[in-house]
Amino acid sequence: MATIARELVERDGVRRLVVAGGETAGAVVSALGVTGLRIGAQIDPGVPGTVTLDAPAIALALKSGNFGGQDFFAKALSAMP
Repeated sequence: MATIARELVERDGVRRLVVAGGETAGAVVSALGVTGLRIGAQIDPGVPGTVTLDAPAIALALKSGNFGGQDFFAKALSAMP
């Protein structure tokens, strides 16, 4: 998943990612070389939207397994810039 995310950002110009799973989210953030995040509005309890501080700016919703409702993915995408 980390490799896919990196390729989407580097090759295809994707600037919004929703990532589920704590370990997966950590791997994606690492693969993207993220050094910091700006925390934004809450998408669901315990899950804020974020934007990377690095260039290019990437909107990320990082959800661990126990957070977010059944409609989380749709809510996350609609809440992201």
